[in-house]
Amino acid sequence: MKKYFLLLAIFIAALNLRPIITSVAPLLRTIQNDLAMSGLTASLLTTLPVLCMGIFAPAATALRDRIGLERTIFFALFLITGATALRGIVSSVFILIVTALVGGIGISLAGPLLSGFIKKYFPTKPGIVSVYSASMTVGAAIASAFAIPLYNRSNHSLTLTLSCWAVFGVIALIVWSVFLGNRGSNGDKRSKESLVRSSSKLPSRLPIRNKKAVLLTLFFGLMASVFYSVTAWISPIALNFGYSAASAAMLLTVFTIIQIPVSLTIPFLVARSGKRRFYLILCSVSELIGIVMLLFQLPMLPAVILLGIGAGGLFPLALMLPIVETDTPEEAGAWSAMSQCGGYIIGAMGPLLIGAIYDSSGSFMAALVAMLAVIVVMIGVQVVITGRKSEGEVSI
Repeated sequence: MKKYFLLLAIFIAALNLRPIITSVAPLLRTIQNDLAMSGLTASLLTTLPVLCMGIFAPAATALRDRIGLERTIFFALFLITGATALRGIVSSVFILIVTALVGGIGISLAGPLLSGFIKKYFPTKPGIVSVYSASMTVGAAIASAFAIPLYNRSNHSLTLTLSCWAVFGVIALIVWSVFLGNRGSNGDKRSKESLVRSSSKLPSRLPIRNKKAVLLTLFFGLMASVFYSVTAWISPIALNFGYSAASAAMLLTVFTIIQIPVSLTIPFLVARSGKRRFYLILCSVSELIGIVMLLFQLPMLPAVILLGIGAGGLFPLALMLPIVETDTPEEAGAWSAMSQCGGYIIGAMGPLLIGAIYDSSGSFMAALVAMLAVIVVMIGVQVVITGRKSEGEVSI
């Protein structure tokens, strides 16, 4: 298929992987008030999808082995679109919880398999993962930024505001319907060894005994825990430091938006230079400096920018590593499924840990120290992951 159509397919699929989550966050207090929802139940609207992204990720490889890579991604997009659209029928606690669960399952299937899709159609260009990560960030930012304006313009209609993002899904389903009759496509040029291994009918297994795959999972989890902790708590931290509510919201927006150009740039820099360790540690150090600035209560805007640069670079690199370290789309999908399975489960615990530390200490200082420790451990894992394989082996 034409390269640009494949890129469009990746972009529009990834665009759907976050709005069902991020469209809820700005309206959470409104949802609680309108539906008399408890704080614990409300937290499930964001925690459930993230947990599903981890728990159900291994099912992606099993379903792919049964119906094919492209068909599985189409099915995942159908689940996400259906769950989002269902929120437009009636506004109730039950519907919101069910759609969070179904949408999370859809994301858990599409997430790792998009890495396999890139490996299949762009086997020598892992930098294409930047399209995936940037699109996902764009989708998250759009849904988060426009949730409240849409709510106000729709006469305070929660159903319309939460379901309108299904439009992205409908477009994605139209684009991906092209692949439904193309289960056995080989994509772009692939090596003979890759084709032989890919054609095996043995089902793909998660690489639970592969040390590097386990380390990648640990890295993904540490990276995700920092990301979700900052996403969940940066605004409360700002309020605690004396910033206004408007400034606190602005800081979260800056944290999200700055990730878009970074997530587009870093993968291509890594693919061109092959210096995975350098950019992994550079992004981690950026996060490290950002947390240190918060600890010393320095101006938050530059700290948040540094945190956004770090997060924007680390996520696409976490997606790229399974592609670079494997030989076939099947292996890439299996490694991605395992890293996202364990990674998102660990990541979902991050905000809860920060909240627990804050509750027990009454201050964000101890919580920030804990995040600092996580980043230091993550840097150590990155050094081990990249220490055994020579650099400079990939190209754009």
